[in-house]
Amino acid sequence: MTLHDLIERTGLEVEQDVNGDLLAAAVSGIAYDSRAVNGGEVFVAIKGECHDGMAFVDHALSRGAIAVVAEVARSIPVSRPWLRVADARAALAALAATFHGNPSHELLVIGTTGTNGKTTTTYLIEAILEQAGIPCGRISSVSYRISEEEQPALHTTPEAPELQTLLSKMVKENRQACVMEVSSHALAMKRVLQTRFGAAVFTNLTRDHLDFHGDMTKYFQAKRKLFSMICKTSPAVLNMDDLYGKTLISEVAWPVTYAIDQVADVMPERLVYSLDGIEMNAQTTQGSLRLRSRLLGRGNAYNVLAATATGTALSIPSSAIEKGIAAVEHVPGRMQLASRNDDDVTVLVDFAHTDDALRSLLETSRSITRGRIITVFGCGGDRDSTKRPLMGAVASRLSDLVIVTSDNPRSEDPEHIAKEIITGLKYKEGDDAITESDGLKYAQTPWLTILNRDEAIGYAIREADAGDLVVIAGKGHEQYQLIGTRTVPFDDTAIAREALIARRSSASIG
Repeated sequence: MTLHDLIERTGLEVEQDVNGDLLAAAVSGIAYDSRAVNGGEVFVAIKGECHDGMAFVDHALSRGAIAVVAEVARSIPVSRPWLRVADARAALAALAATFHGNPSHELLVIGTTGTNGKTTTTYLIEAILEQAGIPCGRISSVSYRISEEEQPALHTTPEAPELQTLLSKMVKENRQACVMEVSSHALAMKRVLQTRFGAAVFTNLTRDHLDFHGDMTKYFQAKRKLFSMICKTSPAVLNMDDLYGKTLISEVAWPVTYAIDQVADVMPERLVYSLDGIEMNAQTTQGSLRLRSRLLGRGNAYNVLAATATGTALSIPSSAIEKGIAAVEHVPGRMQLASRNDDDVTVLVDFAHTDDALRSLLETSRSITRGRIITVFGCGGDRDSTKRPLMGAVASRLSDLVIVTSDNPRSEDPEHIAKEIITGLKYKEGDDAITESDGLKYAQTPWLTILNRDEAIGYAIREADAGDLVVIAGKGHEQYQLIGTRTVPFDDTAIAREALIARRSSASIG
């Protein structure tokens, strides 16, 4: 594809200052990071959260970029080959999709958005489609899977060039569908523009990412953009137990609803939770389905219902839905059991990093244990700090012992982050209880701070009594810790398993 062809096919209004020979040059790709530019690529200068692409134009050109795309209002030296557009981010998405031949038009792309449950719902829908004989790729916060190839995810939803590259590879690998998490950041930053969605799923909306969006209204506005991108013949799968999910009903042409408490298109007639998983008979438009899942708790019951509703909306056979739900035995870092059946304590690793997600996790934990709940968690640095005391309060109310530790502190002081969490764990001097948002008073729960996350996990497992449940929250599937500018290898599940081996050894010696 020549530069002239690319410009023509995007349909963008472009002001150009490149000579005829350059217009005839072959384009080898679309780039936005000057460090990754290869010869023959078009460099799009976008504004990021930390850096401005305009500052790296010379670097991109020195690495072989043949043209620079920038916004009309911005100043570019006349000596540079440039293309001016009204919106650089929209242009990046259009150029990337066009360069790869609009691969989403050849796939059934299902987008899942919401605060909690996106990853698990994505895995469940993927399994349902595979059981129905529909080869499916996946883009999630855990990993990107094309066919047999799977790679760690750098972002929940990658930037437009990476996204379109992944979709293009899926087409070449004869995938017929792609299930992807669509984050609020991706929607706000136009990463998924030019991607055609055949269905969209809304899980829920609770407090998160307010450092980026500012308030809940803007956060929801970002999420709802996904539902304006689907056509009238595409289903919008909505959670009726969520206030924001209800709001979307009037905004979509084909709502398909699910719920536990409200009346919906897909809802349980019978629902049982245990340490072995979830059992339910679900009422659907295809009749009653017998659903059995190894996943744990009420939160995962919603994910199962969301995936089931998506399957029924797409006319997937009931047997494939039931087999798909049963096929997902665990999702990395989501209510993941780190302990074995022969351990005398239960250890769960989960990605919960908001107060609502932590509440759901701990309520589920309470329903499956008779012993104490020991919660190990921290909060990420350089992210919404207002949720820290809220998470502390939830942990205090629903745990028997809380260990505050470090998460991904990034550029912040871990001790400062811990102190903000602790404000939610404490009550005022002289009080004998703490009052939570529901107006009830709760006795203060014992807590301690161990900032070294490895030591915190080891302490919790070592000091647990037989029958206790240890919850390790916040990082889930992540295999690293972000400390300052360093990325340090770290895996909660692996650390927990090492501590469990030591506990077994100690018990054997004893």
